[in-house]
Amino acid sequence: MLLRPTPRLSLLLHRRSLRTAAALLVLLLALMGLAACVGQTFVAPGEVWRTVRGQSTPYDLVVNELRVPRIVLGALVGSALGLAGALVQTVTRNPLASPDVIGVGHGAAAATVLALATGAVASPGAVPLVAVAGGLAAAGLVYVLAWRHGMQPSRFVLTGVGIGVALSAIVQLYLTDSELEAAEQVKLWLTGSLNGRGWEQAGPLAVVLLLSLPALVWAGRAARPLGLDPETAAALGVRVDRTRLGLTVLGVVLAACATGAAGPIGFVALTAPQLARRLTRTPQLPLVSSALTGAVVLVGADLAARTLVPPLEVPVGALTSLVGGPYLLWLLGRGGRRQL
Repeated sequence: MLLRPTPRLSLLLHRRSLRTAAALLVLLLALMGLAACVGQTFVAPGEVWRTVRGQSTPYDLVVNELRVPRIVLGALVGSALGLAGALVQTVTRNPLASPDVIGVGHGAAAATVLALATGAVASPGAVPLVAVAGGLAAAGLVYVLAWRHGMQPSRFVLTGVGIGVALSAIVQLYLTDSELEAAEQVKLWLTGSLNGRGWEQAGPLAVVLLLSLPALVWAGRAARPLGLDPETAAALGVRVDRTRLGLTVLGVVLAACATGAAGPIGFVALTAPQLARRLTRTPQLPLVSSALTGAVVLVGADLAARTLVPPLEVPVGALTSLVGGPYLLWLLGRGGRRQL
């Protein structure tokens, strides 16, 4: 569908993508409403609506202070991870690539561990900033080491795997030699969880997503030629290396900020873009549907993590990894059959 708001501006919209995005948005709102109602204390939907609107109810603490901030943070983190995964997979042209693969999560974890070990972090509020800085530094190191007269996607992914293994060894060494209380704190953060988090983490992430909107509009247009081989894209006038660098930086920033807000939550950035692509049936990875799919996956996973084994709350990162593992094996087997 072609729209022309002005004579000089035209927009090409994919009808199925629009319908899919609308359906995902409705599903996300339904899941967020269900998550606000369900828990150790069930709250009727009418009471939730009155509480959210600011009316005085007995459930103000449960809904406004505990559940709603956590749900909003889950939607924001899922959206950021879905966008980051779509951008990285577009650059690498590999459905098995994600910010986790190129070392963002490992860099954030290693930076957090080193800051805690050296006493550089005096308050828990500084941990997200340290995690963001570590994720960006790790991705930058991977990009520099993978550069050889241009950025080859396969070399980029393999370098990221190697850096991630090295950073993971640093984390394991700290867990082995640290005191029990500090090790338990780090292990909980490494699992990835929305428990105990709220507006303090959701606010900065929302600002990052809003500031990224112009860059995401550019990314939606710049990513289309990268679906072709590099020679064809260059022949069409695309500066391939610069475009790849811009998309990579944007994806890494979103993934690092999401990791800083909720810890390293695995497999959301890997699965959300591929699920969105199968729903929309587009040749490129759809950014809007990837963001909505990531939000749906994370909000739904957190709801399941809160209610599967009451009164215990399973960290959402453990649940996404448990579900994402078989999905990764399916992708590997599917890729092997294609090669045969």
